[in-house]
Amino acid sequence: MSRCQNWQGNKFTVSSALAAAAAIPCLRIGKEIHGHITRTGLESDQVVWSSLSDMYGKCGSIEEARHIFDRMVDRDDLVSWTSLIAGYAQNGKPNEALHYFELLLNSGKVYPDHITFVGVLSACAHAGLVDKGLQYFYSIKDKHGLTYTTDHYACIIDLLARCGRFEEAKRIISGMPIKPDKFLWASLLGGCRIHKNVELAEKAAEALFEIEPENPATYVTMANIYATAGKWAEVAKIRMIMDDRGVVKKPGKSWIEVKRKTHVFLVGDKSHPKSKQIHEFLGELSRRMKEEGFVPDTNSVLHDVEEEQKEQNLSYHSEKLAIAYGVISTAAGTPIKVFKNLRTCVDCHTAIKFISKIVDRKIVVRDSARFHCFENGSCSCRDYW
Repeated sequence: MSRCQNWQGNKFTVSSALAAAAAIPCLRIGKEIHGHITRTGLESDQVVWSSLSDMYGKCGSIEEARHIFDRMVDRDDLVSWTSLIAGYAQNGKPNEALHYFELLLNSGKVYPDHITFVGVLSACAHAGLVDKGLQYFYSIKDKHGLTYTTDHYACIIDLLARCGRFEEAKRIISGMPIKPDKFLWASLLGGCRIHKNVELAEKAAEALFEIEPENPATYVTMANIYATAGKWAEVAKIRMIMDDRGVVKKPGKSWIEVKRKTHVFLVGDKSHPKSKQIHEFLGELSRRMKEEGFVPDTNSVLHDVEEEQKEQNLSYHSEKLAIAYGVISTAAGTPIKVFKNLRTCVDCHTAIKFISKIVDRKIVVRDSARFHCFENGSCSCRDYW
């Protein structure tokens, strides 16, 4: 449409296009749409401003999202506030998310709704702010007169489970006036994985198997929990159940855009034209990482094999391949941005911290849960995700 002569579009056209760019997510395309908006004079529309801020936040450019928000003349739009709060939460900046939520409350013009509180509770969950999160949770009904939704319950269970406060989580679940959904049980299962609570994990998985027996994520998470506990017979049983039910594990893949071209990698991938250089570079990185004190985390490798083989299995995860390609294909100092369709594993998360320091690069990884910004050996999530 943009190639058509004299075509400008309207606020609905560009807002839909921005939403699509955010969903991919693709910052390059989002910026191209922003350029079109500027050229055609559509920037004056509040809906367009909100869509721009949302797009930049979901594409990992949260400071640009804030810049757009700060330039808004009219800040009486709740959608804009909510997008920025959720963007900060997703980009590993919970304190900033809560700061803008407090500004919203103090504005006296805009009032939070159900969706706003999902962003607030998510920020608390990603930062481990349990007491503050509980305070916000109870204020939803007591202070703001809103009704709890399943999303609110899922967020507060996520917060409590991540911190290992399972008794409180169970009390809230038992007192719910609505039936727990799959997101709540998945949050509880995720917390059980972190704290190695096998017994409660089995109860959460049982509920998930009833709700969505076709979802491979539950089986894989349970297999991880059993593997970490050394229960290899249970791991084998999970695999057998998956085979019997025809459930196939979703393959992990990562992608990176270099010079306007997207490069996709699978675990152990050797199909890329630069595969040899990528693997050689990863081998050199592995040696230097170990010299710096890196110890591979082999607990979640789903095979009862020798430790050396486990380390080998971890060395070529898709995000590591994508990062390696990004480093060898761009100039020194260029930030690396990688996207992954699944949650990044603990070993890769630790490894990327070491890599960011060794290659002196800012590395951003967007997994299925959030953005991780690695820089000089640390991550924006502060190892809490």
